[in-house]
Amino acid sequence: MSGNGSEQRRIDVPILTRVEGEGALRIVVNQGKLEKAELNIYEPPRFFEAFLRGRSIEEVADVTARICGICPIAYQMTALQAIEQALGIEVPREIQKLRRLMYFGEWIESHALHIHLLHAPDFFGCESGLALAKKNPEAVQRGLKIKKIGNRLLEVLGGRAIHPVNLAVGGFFRLPRREELHELIDDFSWGLAASVEAAKWIGGLEFPTFHSPSVYVAMQHPEEYALMQGHIASSDGTKYSVDDYEKYFTEEHVAHSTALHSHRNVDAAAYQVGPLARVNLNFEQLSPAARRVAELLDWNPPCSNPFQSIFARILEVIHSFEEGLEILKAYRPLAEPRVRCELRSSEGCSATEAPRGLIYHRYRIDSEGLVEFAKIVPPTSQNQKQIESDLRAEIPPMLDKTNDEIALHCEKLIRNYDPCISCSTHFLKLERIEDSSSSSTSSSRVR
Repeated sequence: MSGNGSEQRRIDVPILTRVEGEGALRIVVNQGKLEKAELNIYEPPRFFEAFLRGRSIEEVADVTARICGICPIAYQMTALQAIEQALGIEVPREIQKLRRLMYFGEWIESHALHIHLLHAPDFFGCESGLALAKKNPEAVQRGLKIKKIGNRLLEVLGGRAIHPVNLAVGGFFRLPRREELHELIDDFSWGLAASVEAAKWIGGLEFPTFHSPSVYVAMQHPEEYALMQGHIASSDGTKYSVDDYEKYFTEEHVAHSTALHSHRNVDAAAYQVGPLARVNLNFEQLSPAARRVAELLDWNPPCSNPFQSIFARILEVIHSFEEGLEILKAYRPLAEPRVRCELRSSEGCSATEAPRGLIYHRYRIDSEGLVEFAKIVPPTSQNQKQIESDLRAEIPPMLDKTNDEIALHCEKLIRNYDPCISCSTHFLKLERIEDSSSSSTSSSRVR
């Protein structure tokens, strides 16, 4: 990092820590004014959308699971729902409940990991989760045990915790026996109580004072805390059908990132997805225990401080355990694990709520059940523009501080969003310029 003289200051963080994937931070200050603040995502594109083309719809869940080892269910579930919409498959409510339970397992393990090992160290002056474990072993051990319960649920429902293999078009390949799920009831009861205690621990943290003028976007449902069904809602009061997602939100390529940036079409502005957006828009549909904890700790949404997203996450963990317990206790396996379908040329889309926020998929398939086109919009690519907006707002008042102090604070701000950088790198713009003997130039996009 360069010094903080009066001419030009460059603040470079070549590798962001405690985030999934590889990214960097670039800040340039010229004559005392912020000139550039970029979240530089340099991880190579992974081309999932391209190599899904030509594959059977039965392979899509296994392929998309590989996008992320932390939140594979989000990719699998969104892909399957899009294919099911394309084929006109009506999944029974009992199967939807089981899938919802499985998604809660992912929320539990992903949120617990981020809260205790990636985010909480920032509030205790610790450079890592291991350092925090030495300073506060009881809280970290409790968090790891909470995470383990989420992983165990994924093993039971998915066959394994990492890249589960049991989700299928129309349902599951195999339904668990009643006793397999009922064995998890005691763990979920403990997890509910433990997550309430974790919330009290988090509620005692000192949060930096920062208010981000975000437009919050999340799924919304009239009857439940939105997860897999419903419409898309915005904090400005607008509502969208999932089918219209691409009419209202656009991805664009920026030079400093191998991941696309998303913006709203109405004003080309950034927007925020994730736990804070969900809680702000759907607080009244959180479970009773989650709402009681928020009231007890005097946490009142809407909240515009991204540093408090850690509290939104623990509220969702509480909700996942409480509603998950209801599903576990009521579970009775159906006679058939999946709904069969007839193949046809068609197109479908879906949106669900990954741990890190809204995720959108669209697929076009042919009459043989092969994928002709795939579009995947991860949460992190939607949050990148908002992250950079937050950085531009937060840095100018800090210019009297050293480069190291500014860099550390900006890393903390980025970690509020729990960016999953590897998930977002599906895109690369290739431009070929012919030599002087050629009569034309060309460019192409590879997704």
